[in-house]
Amino acid sequence: MKKTVMRTVGITGAIGIGLALAGCSTPAQSEQSGPSEVTFWGWAPGYAEAVDAYNAAQDDVVVTYEEVAPGAKGGYDKMLNAVTAGNAPCLAQVGYETLTSFAAQGALEDVSEFANADEGEFTPATWSAVSIGDAVYGAPVDQGPMALFYDKAVFDELGIAVPTTWAEYQAAGEKLKAAGKSLSASYLNYDYAGFDWQAEAPWFSVDGDSWKVSIDSPEGQKVADYWQGLTDAGYISPAPMWDQSWYTGLGDGSIATHVGAVWIAGVLKGSAPDGAGKWAVAPMPQWEAGDDKVGNVGGSATAVLKGCDDPAAAWDFAHFMSTDADTFSGLVESAALYPAATELLSLPALTEPDPYFGDQVIFDVFAEASPNVTTGWTWGPNMPETVGFLDDGLGKAWSAQGAFADALTSTQQQTVDALEAQGLSVTE
Repeated sequence: MKKTVMRTVGITGAIGIGLALAGCSTPAQSEQSGPSEVTFWGWAPGYAEAVDAYNAAQDDVVVTYEEVAPGAKGGYDKMLNAVTAGNAPCLAQVGYETLTSFAAQGALEDVSEFANADEGEFTPATWSAVSIGDAVYGAPVDQGPMALFYDKAVFDELGIAVPTTWAEYQAAGEKLKAAGKSLSASYLNYDYAGFDWQAEAPWFSVDGDSWKVSIDSPEGQKVADYWQGLTDAGYISPAPMWDQSWYTGLGDGSIATHVGAVWIAGVLKGSAPDGAGKWAVAPMPQWEAGDDKVGNVGGSATAVLKGCDDPAAAWDFAHFMSTDADTFSGLVESAALYPAATELLSLPALTEPDPYFGDQVIFDVFAEASPNVTTGWTWGPNMPETVGFLDDGLGKAWSAQGAFADALTSTQQQTVDALEAQGLSVTE
C-alpha cells in the first residue's frame, strides 16, 4: 500500500485522518421506494453464496457481490482509490491487520449506532479487532486462535510428552534434535506477531492523540529471547515457512511441530498429505503453567466503507453473514473459515472427527482457545511497512546472521520514523 501523508488527529485523532476524505460525513439515508441496494467487494470463496442466501431471506435489502483481487494483491488499493473517488461500495472484505490502516486513512464508516447491540454475539478479541475507541467499523467474520500442531507419530515414537508450557516445548526440541529432527520452522510477520499477542506484548496502542509504539517492549523481548535460544540450540529447521521444503518436512516427520492458527489445519491437509493420520492438535504452550492465554493469526471483517449510503442496511447484511448458521456452514466448507460468532463454534462441520488428525475433533481445541485470545491488541496504521521492517530483521535472526532483539529494536525505530514522516504523533 502506498504511503499516505497524514495529519495528526488523535483517537478522534490518532486513528481518523483528513486527506480528501476528511470532508466526508455519514450520508443521510435517502427516502426511497423499494429495497435498499448495497454492493460488497471481497474475494473469499463462499461469499457470493452468502450474498445469495441473504437476498433470499429478506426483501428489504439487495446486496450485489463483486469479486476483487485479494487485498494485498490489489484489492485494498482498489478499495482506497474508490473511497477517494467517491464511488466505493458500501462493504468490503478487510483483514483485521489492515482495518486500522483503513481507519487511519479515513476510509471507514462508524456503524456503532447499529452494531453495538450485537457485540455480545462475538468473541471479545474479534470485536476488539473491528473497534477503535467507541467506533465500530464492521462485523467480525472469522478468527485465527492459535494452538500446537504436532506430529503425534514422532512424539509417540520418541516418548515425548505433549508440551503445555514453553519450557516443555524447548525440552521437546532437545529430544527431537537428538533424533535428527527439527522442532519447528521459522516464523515471520503476522505469524510471529501471534506469539507477542499471546504474551500480551502489543506492538501498538493509542495514547491520547498519539500512537504508542512498543514493538521492543520487555514482554516482546522475552519472546524474542526465547526464539533466539531455540535457534542458537539448533532446534529450528532451515526450511522457510510456506516453502515446499517446509511442506515436505511436515509430511515426512522431519519438522515435528507448528504453533499456528486454526487455519493451519487446512494447510497441513492440502500441502502435507503424507502427514495424514500422524498429526494432532493441542493447546498453545503457556509461559506459566496453568495459564490459558492464546494468540491470534488472521481473520477478517466485513467493513463498511466511507460514503456508504445506507450503513444500517450494510450492517444488517454483515451481521447476517457472520451469524447465520446455514450461511456460515457454507463458509466453513468452502473457505475453511473459523467463526467469530460464539454460537457458531459448535456448528456440525466443526464437531466432526478429522481423519488427517487421527480422527481427533480438532476444533474442540480451538473452541476452548477462542475465548482466551488476549484482548488489547491493536494493529498499527501502516502494517505492511512495519512487517516489512520486521521480516528483514527476523530473516537475519533465523539464519544466524543477526539477533532477534536487534530485529525488534530496528523495527521499533524504523516504524516510529516512518509514522512521524507521515505526520502522525508518536510516543514510545
